[in-house]
Formats: sequence, structure tokens, C-alpha cells
Amino acid sequence: MPIIHLSIDIKAPIREVFDAARSIDLHQMSMDHTEEHAIAGRTSGLIQLGETVTWRARHFGITQKLTAKITTMNSPYSFTDEMVSGAFHSFTHTHTFTETEGTTTMKDVFDYKSPFGILGRLADSLFLKEYMTDLLAIRNRALRHHLESH
Repeated sequence: MPIIHLSIDIKAPIREVFDAARSIDLHQMSMDHTEEHAIAGRTSGLIQLGETVTWRARHFGITQKLTAKITTMNSPYSFTDEMVSGAFHSFTHTHTFTETEGTTTMKDVFDYKSPFGILGRLADSLFLKEYMTDLLAIRNRALRHHLESH
């Protein structure tokens, strides 16, 4: 199972970064290039513990749906979302936040398993892990830009 680790420093208080990372509206803005929209469950505002969101987006030229649920939350230090249904076999995405002298470090650990057995593992090594890493990095930079420019 591939695991993606990302970290970004954002010059904003931990509470603001934590809330921005849970914002459905900011997520949609950051993923505009994939035409990603929340279509069921929590569709705007801040997602909470136990809530789900269903996203519709275009990846690799194919419109897909994915439902994720917030399974743990320790405000404002961490939360985890897990896939309920979608294109992956499974995923767990843990977000953690630490603040030092007005800068918050946001870390992502995205642990996923591709479908289709050996074909999925081949896709991981050829393009999927890099694609997912880039997608998460784009989102994180958009959050940083939003928080640091307001």
C-alpha cells in the first residue's frame, strides 16, 4: 500500500489552518481544475466528526464519485477521513497540525490501496502515486495562499 507524506508551513494560527483543512468550500476552490464538487452529505462549511461528503470530480478524463467520512477528530490538532466508497480499494487520510511562533505545520499522511490487484499496484508505480501527491500538494498550497493572503 503506498503512503504519501506531505508537510507544509502556513503563517496562520493553528485553529485557522485546522478549519481551512476541513472546509468543503475551500476544498472545492483548490480542486477547481478537477471540477470537484460536493454533491451529498456535507456540501458546504466545515465537515465535522462522523459526517460524510460525496465528491464528484474528473480525473484522467473520467467523472468519478468518492464518499469520505471523518472518523477521528482532535480539534485543532488532527482529523482523519476514510473512504466509504469510491475508486480506491481503500484510503485513510490523516491531517495533523502543530503551531510554533505563529506558523502552523500541516502534515498529511495519505495511506491508500488501489483496486484491481497487480494492475492497481502497477498503476501506483507508473503514475497514480505521483498524481495523488501532486493533487494533495496543489490543495495544500491553495490553502496556504488563502490563509496567508487574508
